[in-house]
Formats: sequence, C-alpha cells, structure tokens
Amino acid sequence: MLSIICASRLDAATLTLPEAVRLALEREPDLRATAGKLEAARGQADQAGRWSNPELQLSLEDWPLRSSGWASSKRLGGVSQTVPFPGKKRLEREIGAAGVRLSQAELELRRAETARAAKVAFFQVLAARNLLGEETGMVQSAERLATAAKKRVDAGAVPEDVSLRAAIPLEKARMELADAGRDLAIAQRTLAALLGRPDLREAVVEGALAESANPALLSRDPAALFACHPSGKAAQTGVHRAQLEVRRARLEVYPDVTVGASAGREAETNAAIGQVQLGIPLPIFDDASGKRREARANLASAQAQAEAIRLRLTREWSSAAARLRTASAQAKTYREQILPKANEALERMQAGFDEGKYELIDLLEIQRTAMDARIGYQQKLLELNTAQADLEALLGKL
Repeated sequence: MLSIICASRLDAATLTLPEAVRLALEREPDLRATAGKLEAARGQADQAGRWSNPELQLSLEDWPLRSSGWASSKRLGGVSQTVPFPGKKRLEREIGAAGVRLSQAELELRRAETARAAKVAFFQVLAARNLLGEETGMVQSAERLATAAKKRVDAGAVPEDVSLRAAIPLEKARMELADAGRDLAIAQRTLAALLGRPDLREAVVEGALAESANPALLSRDPAALFACHPSGKAAQTGVHRAQLEVRRARLEVYPDVTVGASAGREAETNAAIGQVQLGIPLPIFDDASGKRREARANLASAQAQAEAIRLRLTREWSSAAARLRTASAQAKTYREQILPKANEALERMQAGFDEGKYELIDLLEIQRTAMDARIGYQQKLLELNTAQADLEALLGKL
C-alpha cells in the first residue's frame, strides 16, 4: 500500500481525489508545453511594443582616390531612426497582449481537461473496486450454495445432478471475479499513468462515488457558460485580436518615416558641418491591400469560430446535464426500489431453500437477478460521477 503526501514522497496510506487531481496538474506534459507557449506569447508581446534600434551611420565623402584621401575627405558620423506611423506600435502591443490572453485561456482549458481526466480515472478505480467487492460476495454466495447442495446430495435428499448444477454458477462467479480483478488492475494502471506516477499503480484510492447529483451544478445557467469556459474566453479574445489586426492592417499603407542626423568636418576648411536625413517610403507598388484582405478574412473566421464554440458548449452542457439527471434518477431507483426488493427476495428465497421449499434453480435465478442489480447500480453511479465531472470541466472547475 502506498501513500501520497507530496509528489516526491510516498508513505503507506491512501490516494485521495484532490491529491490525484493535483498530481495530474503538476505532471501532465501537455500542461508544461502549454505553459511554455504562454511564456513565449509574453515574450512576443513584449517585443511587439519595442521600436527598432537606431542605426549608426559613418561616411566619408569626396575622398580623392589619388591623394591623401582621409585628410581631403568630408567626414560625417550620426544616427538614424525609423519612426513608426502613429498608432501602429500601440495596436501591436494590444495584439501581443491579446495573444497572451489566448495562451492563458488555452492553458486554463488544458488544466480543466486534465482535471476532468484525472477525476474520471479515479472514479473508474472506485467503480472497479466496488464491482470487485460485489463479485467477491457473489463467489462466497455461490460457494455456500454449492456446499449446501453437496450436503443434500450426500444425504440422499436430492439427485447428484443438483450438485453439478450448483458448481456451474460457482465456476462462472470465479471467472467473473477474476475479470473484476483484472479490470481493477487496469483502472489503477491507467490512473497511475495519467498522474505520471507508474509507481502508484498499487496505490489504494480513498473515497466513494457520489450517489446523487450536485444541485448547484444543474442550477447553472448554460447561457453564461460561454463567458466562463476557457474555450469561450479564447474565442472572445480571438475575435478581439482579429479586430485589432484589421485596424493595424488599415495603417499599413501609411509608411514609417526614417529620420537621421549627422555631424562632421568639411574637407577644405575643416569647419564643423551638420546633415539631416528624412526617408519616406512611397506606397506605389505595395498598397498593403493583401494584408487588409487577410485581416478581414481572419476576423470573419474568428467570429464564426466563436459562434461555433458557443453552440458546441451549449450542446455539451445539455448532454452532460441530461446524463447527470438521468443517472441520478436511475441510481435513486436502484437504491430505493430495485436493490431493497432484490435483497429481500434473495433473503426469502435463501430461507425457503434452506427449508426445502424452493428448488436450486429458483435460488440461482434470484441470486443472478440480485447480482445484476448491484452491478447495474455501480454502473449508474459511475455514469453519474462522470457526467458531473464533465459539467465541472465545462465550468472550468478543477
């Protein structure tokens, strides 16, 4: 048995759901990759707001090639700087900031998905463990029945084939028990792999499956989902960034100006001289119409994508909420009606069989019915908890 107190230290104890989610969020490689993209976006945003570096200019003019050129030449030194058209750098900084928000939303989305996957894997271990317990109880019941049947055969009260008929469900129960043990081992390995801790495949999970839906989840307004879900945030930010890029593309036709100033000495008189340069590109061949067209198309695409995400989130919420309501209602029916009736019927049949009132085939049938009810209940609990995890992921809850 293993314990998880921190990511680097294990003692003999248990693994809880919050600890499983924490480990998944800490060790998921995709999260680390997405965090790297966020840092890269921050670097791009920082760079977008900076002007280009000034240019150092040194020149020697009127240099005679057949005499002492240095003394006879005009020497100038200065700097030049490209000055962007007003508004360009501001928009580029805003576009860079929108890119950072996009990366942040992507990271939030990956975190929600990772937490959801960890929860579902944890619930699958709990469900597999519960089913293993049910199968263990079935084997014990089948063993008692086989023993009772053998005693009756040995006493000559019933034919020998009764013992054989009792041995068949016993062997079947043992095979189903082995299958349940295999499924539990698979679920544990899956959880350990998801947490990035293969050494936890033997860890004992602590907790129980929720037996009813969380009413706070079902009371949420799906219309507000787009604003709080990470993909909705990303879509809104994408539209805003595309709008900024359209505004930036409109300024592309206005050229950046290069200004410069130089100072030096005149060749003949050695007098101090100055020089000013001004460079303005002429938008003759490139009017930036392609960039404006691209920006408008990107905006239309971002708006369509945002609407598609809104509709997808609404569908996913409706589906998960319906599954949660159905599973909760069915689990309640199992818990309050089917299981009590099945257990009572089994107890009466067992007592009647012990008194010789019922045949073996009757007891075998009611045993299987009760077992199917217990398995069905566990399956509904797993569906309930999985649907609840889906809703929590849609709300961005970790």
